[in-house]
Amino acid sequence: MLRRHYGRMMAGAVFLLLVSMLLSLTFGSVKLSISEVFYLLSNQGFNLPINAELLNTIVWQIRLPRILTAVVVGAGLAICGAILQNASRNPLADPYLFGLMAGAGLGATLVSVVLPPQMVSMALGAFAGALFAVALVFAVCAGQRWRKVEITLLAGVAVSFMLSAISSFILYFAEPFAANRIMFWLMGSLSRTDWHSVALLAPVTLIVLLLALALRRQLDALLFSDESARTLGVNTLRLRLTLLLATALLTACIVSQCGGIAFVGLMVPHIVRHFFGVTSVRLLLGSAVVGALFMIWVDNLARLILPQQEIPLGVITSLAGSVFFLLIMRRQRL
Repeated sequence: MLRRHYGRMMAGAVFLLLVSMLLSLTFGSVKLSISEVFYLLSNQGFNLPINAELLNTIVWQIRLPRILTAVVVGAGLAICGAILQNASRNPLADPYLFGLMAGAGLGATLVSVVLPPQMVSMALGAFAGALFAVALVFAVCAGQRWRKVEITLLAGVAVSFMLSAISSFILYFAEPFAANRIMFWLMGSLSRTDWHSVALLAPVTLIVLLLALALRRQLDALLFSDESARTLGVNTLRLRLTLLLATALLTACIVSQCGGIAFVGLMVPHIVRHFFGVTSVRLLLGSAVVGALFMIWVDNLARLILPQQEIPLGVITSLAGSVFFLLIMRRQRL
């Protein structure tokens, strides 16, 4: 019965994801119908209301890579959140709690403000900064401190505040245009994504998902206690270190391409546990699909709420995340 319910929920979520991807191709400054989108995707020429070559460029070079990037980013962040929450048994664990966003912001700031133009790309600087933040967390938690998850989380928060302060100091003296560009990027956006972003993020997301699925039994063992997991032959320290490195790499790649999109890794796993289940396979696969669905509609809202203007994705996800957790707190009190 439970397996049948899970199958129906997963099938429904995948169907909604596919429909959402198709509908998203029709949204934008140039309105397209579903039939026009079908013809453009199948490369069949017909009498379009405006130039067919222009519409092909809009769909294939602008909207489709952006939608696929949203799918991969949403799935990747949700998978990272699910892995960290199960591995740490902490429902508030999130990729950005380990200082990744602050590190990426510092890297992007240094590239844009300090280094000569075009010397290093902002994406590469953000990636290097995110990995630097992870290295700092590792250094703080060296030795036996890895055995206490709360110390790891606190170290990530401390590193995040420190790197954010350094970024703010640099931006304070930066040229206003460069500072505004970095601030918009830090709040998250898919406006600069292309097929290169899809080619970079999709393999990394898939590898991390397959790694977590391969370690599903060890992850499920961690849900009880470290002592129970060790009696089953699980090396808890090595398992957590492996998973943290994998999620750090994936989150760093996402941040380097899209900036900061907070709360996705916090919200989606909670929703998936309620509808799909708590075991690792159901949680990981459900988080991937629901995270992708969530990010598609967040990006649609960012593009459509204001005419001729795009809202940063982090603004919407942070607003939704804060309301989400206020509701959870109210429900727990009741």
